[in-house]
Amino acid sequence: SVERGQSLLTIAALDEVSGPPQVAPRATDAATSAASSGAVLVGYGTTESAARVRRSGGSRFGGSTLGAKIAEHDGVASTPAPLLDPTRRSPVVSPLVRRQAKENGFDAAQLLGSGADALVRRDDVEQAIARRAVPATDTRTAMTAMQKLVSERLTESRRVIPEATIWLDVDATRLVRAKNRLQLVTGERFSITTLIARFTILGLKQFPILNSSVDAASREIVQHHAINLGIAAQTPRGLMVPVVHEAGSLTMRELGTRIGELVETSRTGNFTPAALNGGTFTLNNYGGFGVDGSTPIINYPEVAMLGVGRIFERPWAVAGKLSVRKVATLSFVFDHRVCDGAQASGFLRYVARCIEEPLLLLSDS
Repeated sequence: SVERGQSLLTIAALDEVSGPPQVAPRATDAATSAASSGAVLVGYGTTESAARVRRSGGSRFGGSTLGAKIAEHDGVASTPAPLLDPTRRSPVVSPLVRRQAKENGFDAAQLLGSGADALVRRDDVEQAIARRAVPATDTRTAMTAMQKLVSERLTESRRVIPEATIWLDVDATRLVRAKNRLQLVTGERFSITTLIARFTILGLKQFPILNSSVDAASREIVQHHAINLGIAAQTPRGLMVPVVHEAGSLTMRELGTRIGELVETSRTGNFTPAALNGGTFTLNNYGGFGVDGSTPIINYPEVAMLGVGRIFERPWAVAGKLSVRKVATLSFVFDHRVCDGAQASGFLRYVARCIEEPLLLLSDS
């Protein structure tokens, strides 16, 4: 911003300059050098314009240049000005500087420039970008004993087991109806998890190799007689897998009661060590998290895990016609050392048939 009659710069021979090279005088200081200035713009003289108005005590942009320094009062220094001040309107001459700031999410005029009269320069913007890019201080939290144990188990599982995953969409409309009908007739509530747990137990009886573990020392597959069904649960203490021991010998009512007890205890996570040990197969209902599928890590030393996604309405073909049905996704992860895809797929299809036709429970119980 240059007013009429102001000089732009003063030129002197090198031998006339004493000391380090001096910058050209600012436009606001032009009155002191106008009479002795050299070449100026064509058509303009070096005489001070009568129309020029002097500003007292501040810069020509309305702010004092003292704002760029730490103010002192009674010998006590104040704190530096903030990096960005929404009330600050520093001069920004360069469109490139203004655009660079805008592309990085702030207004260059809110900076306190290092140039004359707090002029914001490119260096100011680049320094502000660098300061804003500094990440927040990291927070370190010691792992709990439970988290350490889970970490060791999951790491061991991933290191040892060559796992594979298959999945299948299933129409759960009749399962939901059966659940509601059971409650109406018996007055008892049977959760979806309880019903699928029952189907899982029946599937393991059909494909017992999946209820196994691997003895690495003897290089043997140990097929377990008892079905100890683990139910994955998210607790305040982290992920836990409490176990329903001897689940294969329980009635559906007994199974529902035991699972209900596990769900209740999971609110605090205060499971006994015995309740968390001895599992032979895990059921993981992650539909409560609102997701359709997952590829979970096998609960070592088990060899398989069944996962159930959320049940929600989807278009579905029924008898050649499009209908809206309640659909879920089943995922099954298994240890490929113990079984092949045919056995894993057979188990998954069996559980899917039970979900689609709950009356199969009566024939296979």
